[in-house]
Amino acid sequence: MTSNSEVLILGGGPAGLSCARALRNLGIHNAVLLEREGELGGIVRHCGHPGFGLREFGKVYTGAEYAKRLANDASGADLKLHMSVLKIEPGGLVRATGPNGPEDFQAKAVVLALGARETPRSARLISGGRPFGVVNTGALQQMVYLNGKCPFQRPVVIGSELVAFSTLLTLRHVGLKPVAIVEENERVTARKPGTWIARLGFGVPVLTRTRLLRIIGRNRVTGIEIDRGFGPELMECDGVILTGHFRPETALIAPSHVEIDPGTRGPAIDAFFRCSDHNYFAAGNLLRGIETAGQCWREGKAVAEMVIARLENRLPVRQPDARVTLRGPLAYVYPQRIYRDAPAGHPLLFKARVTHAVRGRLSVVVDGSVVWSRRISALPERRIAWKLPYRDMRNCEQVSVEFDAA
Repeated sequence: MTSNSEVLILGGGPAGLSCARALRNLGIHNAVLLEREGELGGIVRHCGHPGFGLREFGKVYTGAEYAKRLANDASGADLKLHMSVLKIEPGGLVRATGPNGPEDFQAKAVVLALGARETPRSARLISGGRPFGVVNTGALQQMVYLNGKCPFQRPVVIGSELVAFSTLLTLRHVGLKPVAIVEENERVTARKPGTWIARLGFGVPVLTRTRLLRIIGRNRVTGIEIDRGFGPELMECDGVILTGHFRPETALIAPSHVEIDPGTRGPAIDAFFRCSDHNYFAAGNLLRGIETAGQCWREGKAVAEMVIARLENRLPVRQPDARVTLRGPLAYVYPQRIYRDAPAGHPLLFKARVTHAVRGRLSVVVDGSVVWSRRISALPERRIAWKLPYRDMRNCEQVSVEFDAA
């Protein structure tokens, strides 16, 4: 059996739910949303601490409250839970299975809002045994907020991205304080007050320039071996929380016909959030690993507007005119595909991140000429964004985003 709709959304997190709500407000009343879990909201519903929704709704919610608000706002769409997508095919055909067995969905536009996942221990190449007590942030939040359990008393937090400070809040919810935050770089990855928040607000030492060498323990974690520049030393603990290192959830996309960008590790897109198959759009953390829930919400809304433009035949039907290349310490930039023209009033919005802490000049070079540049000081995981008018892309054949160190 094949179900037909104008728009199909894959993923019920902030990006997918925001897109569903925006589509309804723009006049699309037959959008279908597929979610593999039994509840909507994505990973934010596992976050029991506040800090969500202020920019979107003018009110601060816990993650669970925020997820509920998003689900309620999207209630006008056809929301299908416990649906596992098996395959995406050219032309907007999606094969899935759910409580009623296999089902095919055909849509004029498919929005991929599949989110991101944390890199597991196996992919981080951490030495040592495999004792009980090693988890990532998502698993910890599910244990604490959904099941009311915690697998340790004195864990160590590895990494200092923003999600590491979410971990501190999760542990405080059950009355625990980690032994330390361990960061390999010379400063925390989160914004600068993070170190003082951890030390003064939570009483947790932050060990920068500290490398995790191995995890110690047979049946369960008894400690870790670290190197602070003076050789190996033992730190006693009974758990290890691996934070960050997010990457787009592309298990469904990798074997498909949709092109993946090697920088973002998500689908390559044009300036309208369209994938290499123009029936497919991408939104949220599928675009580049982790971002805040609020940013994903805004991207879902932006994608809805592009979907409407696609349904109204207001977007270019040809393939993009130029590919964007990178030079210098840039992890990625998107969009990766550029048109020489665009609908009136639609600026070209770039977003990028660097591979490591840098200072210097970021430039956009079109056919050998610099059309935009700016001095920046940036850290990994920080979003860099800028806009260009499409007149700078006129007749472009080669577009390069370049970074030159100071």
